[in-house]
Amino acid sequence: MSSGIAPGRRATRLSGRAWVPYAYLAPALLVYGVFLLFPIARAAQFSFFDWDGIGESTFVGLDNYVRVFQDGQLLEAFGHAFVLIFFFSILPLAIGLLVAAVLNRSTVKGLGFFRTVLFLPQVIAMVVVAVAWRQIYAPDGVLNGTLRALGLGNLTRPWLGDYTFTLPAVGLVGTWVATGLVIVLMLAGMGRIPREQYEAARLDGANSVREFFAVTLPAVRGEITVALTLTIIAALKTFDLVYVTTRGGPGTSTTVPSYEIYRRAFEIGDVGLAAAVGIVLTIVVLLITTVINRIGDRS
Repeated sequence: MSSGIAPGRRATRLSGRAWVPYAYLAPALLVYGVFLLFPIARAAQFSFFDWDGIGESTFVGLDNYVRVFQDGQLLEAFGHAFVLIFFFSILPLAIGLLVAAVLNRSTVKGLGFFRTVLFLPQVIAMVVVAVAWRQIYAPDGVLNGTLRALGLGNLTRPWLGDYTFTLPAVGLVGTWVATGLVIVLMLAGMGRIPREQYEAARLDGANSVREFFAVTLPAVRGEITVALTLTIIAALKTFDLVYVTTRGGPGTSTTVPSYEIYRRAFEIGDVGLAAAVGIVLTIVVLLITTVINRIGDRS
C-alpha cells in the first residue's frame, strides 16, 4: 500500500534529518575534544618551547625532541617501560591463556564469583594497590616474613631498595593487576567456541595440547589483540605505581616516561622537555597498538 508521499519529498525529508546522528554524537565529541585532543595539541605546542611553566617562554623548535633522544636518563626510562611490557602484558597473557583454558575444559562451580574475584584488581585504584604492595615488599613485610618462616631467610631483601630486583618487583604488581583482566577476556572468548570443534579435533586424534593450539588459540585471537592493546598501554603509561612504591629509585632503576614527565615538569621546571617526552610516548603507544591491531586483523 502506498504511503502517499512522493519519492522526491521523502528523500528531502530524509536528507533534512541527516544532522540528527551528529547531534547525538556532539556531546561525546565535545568532551573528547576538550579533555583529550585539546590537551594533546597544547602539549605539542609547549614541546617547541623552553619554558619553566611560569615565566617567559622561548621558541626552540625541535631541540626538546633532540634532547629526548640524547638524554641517557630519559632513554633509560623508556627502556624500563619496555621491560614492564613483559610483566604487564606478556606474562599475564601466558598465565591468562593457561588458566582460562583449564577452567574452560573443566566444570567449576561458582565460576561467575571466581571471575569477579579475578577482576577485582582492575577496579581497585592503583594507588591503593601500590600502597598495599609497598607494605608486602617492606623489609619487615609479608613477603620477607613468609620467606623467614619457610627457612629461606637468605632470600630476604629490601625488594624496593635493591637495584637488581626493584624493577621486576614493581613489574610483578602489574602482573597481578593485569592477569585477572586477561583471564576474564579469554574465558569470554573461549565460551563462544562451539563444542563441536573440540569433538572434531578429538576424533582426529588431537590431545589437549593440540586442541589448544588448533582450536582454542585461533578462536580467541580477537581477545588476545584486545588484551595486548590494553595491557601494553597500561605498561607504557605507568605512573602512580612507580610514584607510590619507588619514586623512580633506587637511583634511576625504576624511572619510566610518565614519571619523568612529572619530574621534569613539576620538580625541575622543564615543561618543554616534559611535553616532548609526552608526545614521544604518545607516538610510541599509537605505533605499538596500531601494529598489534594490524597483526590481529590479518590473523
